[in-house]
Amino acid sequence: MQLIQEALARAHMHERQHEAARERQALRLVTARRMQRRAERASLRARRALAMAVMQ
Repeated sequence: MQLIQEALARAHMHERQHEAARERQALRLVTARRMQRRAERASLRARRALAMAVMQ
């Protein structure tokens, strides 16, 4: 009986570790997307500012 309980506990821990890894990966992806959007906005602003400077 003890062996079965240990095996179950180990499997559960393994599953929890996998879940945590997946969550971390998802979080990293979200952060990367947010940073990319911010960079795109900044570059758009810079391009617009450059265009305004050129026109004056």
